[in-house]
Amino acid sequence: MTSLLHTLRHHADEVSCCSFSPSLLATCSGDKTLRVYNTADFSELPFSPLSGHGYGVHCCCFSSCGRHLLSCSTDGSAIVWHAGTGEVAAVLVHPARSPLRACAVAPDSSLVLAGACDGTAALWDFPSKALRRCSAVSESSVAACCFSPCGQMFVTGCTRGDLKLWDTDVSLLHVEKDAHDLGVACCSFAPQFKVADGRRVEFRLASCGQDSRLTIRVVSRRDGADWGMKLLHTFTSQVSPVLSCAFSCDGELLVSGSVDKSVAIYDANRGSLLHTLKQHDGYVTTVALSPTAPRIATGSMDRTVNVWGIGEEVGGTAAESKQTVCQGRKLPGHRSLLVADWSEEDVHTWLCEEGLQELAGIFEANNIDGAELDRLSGETAAELRIESVGLRGRLLRKIRALRAEQSGPDGPDEFLCPITRELMKDPVIAADGYSYERESIQSWIKGKNQTSPMTNLVLQTTLLTPNRSLKMAITRWTSSK
Repeated sequence: MTSLLHTLRHHADEVSCCSFSPSLLATCSGDKTLRVYNTADFSELPFSPLSGHGYGVHCCCFSSCGRHLLSCSTDGSAIVWHAGTGEVAAVLVHPARSPLRACAVAPDSSLVLAGACDGTAALWDFPSKALRRCSAVSESSVAACCFSPCGQMFVTGCTRGDLKLWDTDVSLLHVEKDAHDLGVACCSFAPQFKVADGRRVEFRLASCGQDSRLTIRVVSRRDGADWGMKLLHTFTSQVSPVLSCAFSCDGELLVSGSVDKSVAIYDANRGSLLHTLKQHDGYVTTVALSPTAPRIATGSMDRTVNVWGIGEEVGGTAAESKQTVCQGRKLPGHRSLLVADWSEEDVHTWLCEEGLQELAGIFEANNIDGAELDRLSGETAAELRIESVGLRGRLLRKIRALRAEQSGPDGPDEFLCPITRELMKDPVIAADGYSYERESIQSWIKGKNQTSPMTNLVLQTTLLTPNRSLKMAITRWTSSK
């Protein structure tokens, strides 16, 4: 069962894109603005609308933690906004000022990607906002782009109809010619990946286009071999061009919007149609799914955004488990990061764990993230109007204990390689989910140890993924000593 919860009617032109963070919904439009809503009641935030683009805004998306919002426009720029205040953090300008049709942020927030009408893809370093490279990836306009869940690859889709897989150095890994006749409109990776028969890594990629088709392809590579794509499902229930597609955060559902004014909801595993929604009066240009609740947002040329609730008939009993899975993917356990790197959500989780729930509202109202928490003192606690002396004292004791817990003599424990117990310089994630110093885990594997050093279970693959977020945190910690 799906039910229409809200209809948002604030844009003055067609809605081109919408995106969820754990607590916000952002929408953008041909009216040159973005609007931001609180997902608790879908009220518009005081700083909304955001006006910074000179022409229509084509695409918007949040960083994984939800602290930044990215948008791109016909004006040839991508703007990074502070999601909590609406302030501009950076303006990223395409070198040729070519109109930007699509944009994405890497899962670890290390890179920003934008596809342009001149057939180029621009990559910026997210922390420094410096242009990393701008490369020709197509002879036609780049209409779609997305990062793989590991963040080591991205896909571009063009108006000619090709899908291309690239690494983050913009080296071509695979071309799927004529994936969609007359052009690709959108592409999206499922958040999860799996290891098959111990040696092959598999991702699922959804794409849609002007051929009125929605497809799921398996993107895979066996150790030492080239990347490939294999068609898994083709959906044809929508009878006009399909303009947008998105997976749910657990990968169970796939949703698409079409020129026929419908929204289709599919079981992504079985390849079956579950529901068709037809409440829009114009082309459905965008669909998005919440990472923390059973919600779908759909935007249309009718200038409205509909927010839908997904009931048990659609998601099964997965509605509650879906929230847990998504939070685990979007907001990693806060103890895996340095306190200064915590988001406001991580701070909220810590307060609840430590029995300080009564402070959650005060911290939220003052936008206390990890950096602010780490600097908190008795004086600043008083400024927050925590009137109870006992409560203030308990908070400060918990903060002191937290600092001691995360800063041993050799660094926080998560900065130390589990094999050597030394500070990592080049951390990588192995198939067991743990991070190791690259040289140490490579030596472990070469020594014919095909089991995890941490769990003693067989490693399903020997592929190693760089942990850029951890490396950046280690660098910041080292610099602060």
